Amino acid sequence: MTSMSRARVARRIAAGAAYGGGGIGLAGAAAMGLLLAEVQLARRRVGGGTSPHVPNADGRYGGTYAGPGQTPLRLTMLGDSTAAGQGVHRSGQTPGALLASGVAALAERPVELRTVATPGARSDDLDRQVALVLAGPVPDICVIMIGANDVTHRMPATRSVRCLASAVRRLRTAGAEVVVGTCPDLGTIEPVRQPLRWLARRTSRQLAAAQTIGVVEQGGRTVSLGDLLGPEFAANPRELFGPDSYHPSVEGYATAAMAVLPTVCAALGLWPAEEERPDASRREGFLPVARAAAEAASEAGTEVTAALPTGPRGPWALLKRRRRRRVPEQEPAPATPSS
Repeated sequence: MTSMSRARVARRIAAGAAYGGGGIGLAGAAAMGLLLAEVQLARRRVGGGTSPHVPNADGRYGGTYAGPGQTPLRLTMLGDSTAAGQGVHRSGQTPGALLASGVAALAERPVELRTVATPGARSDDLDRQVALVLAGPVPDICVIMIGANDVTHRMPATRSVRCLASAVRRLRTAGAEVVVGTCPDLGTIEPVRQPLRWLARRTSRQLAAAQTIGVVEQGGRTVSLGDLLGPEFAANPRELFGPDSYHPSVEGYATAAMAVLPTVCAALGLWPAEEERPDASRREGFLPVARAAAEAASEAGTEVTAALPTGPRGPWALLKRRRRRRVPEQEPAPATPSS
């Protein structure tokens, strides 16, 4: 599918989500019916029936930066197993811990991490997760990773985007910055064979583009997570996939965290002002939001954020390809009361 075709589909899905439509699915029922046997085979081979292992990474990071009267930044992770860090064995290896450590180092300020992400969650679980978040102090920033289970459970794309956009709107209204890691490329899961692999890639990228439009329209930022289950995973499956061949390995989560960290820091105002301007040499610039969303879905690690409220073809967005920053693994400090 070309970038322009994906932009049209994403625009149609986002419009259906905004205006209450529900008839646009992630894939045609007939096509999915033909692939049912392949789906069942993939499900038997992926995961192996192992119970979820999610280390508790909640706590304070960057304690050495604490000073008298200084309150920590609050970072909250929402979404599914990839946001929670299912599959790793130490808390410091989860994406939340990696992001908290990176933000603390750049801000030179402690970061309090809280995780409400739930393995197996789909976008319709975000309403519950947001309620948990807003029951306490409002975070400075929320990171949402969601979408893979929407694809595998064939949730209509309009409903998926509507639930995500609603979550972003509630968090932004409460005063939190929001960064969304869009649906990863499920077409690179090793046990999945053709033609399901092609369909998974196509529907994943369609959803990622539509998610981007919905998030940006609500004042959030997105980062495409094709790298989470994308080209690097396809090239290095033994290194970047975990033992279940579905969830990322330690190195896989580090790759995802490196892609998201610059956008999180930019949302918090921690990035130098000169780096916020588009760099033509990196093919950055202002585009209609649907086109920016389609391009981002095709290239992992690409950021999209709102720019101009309107233009000749509707709202415009800034597309950025930020340089990734690796962060060292850290364990959380012993739990302390939030300031």
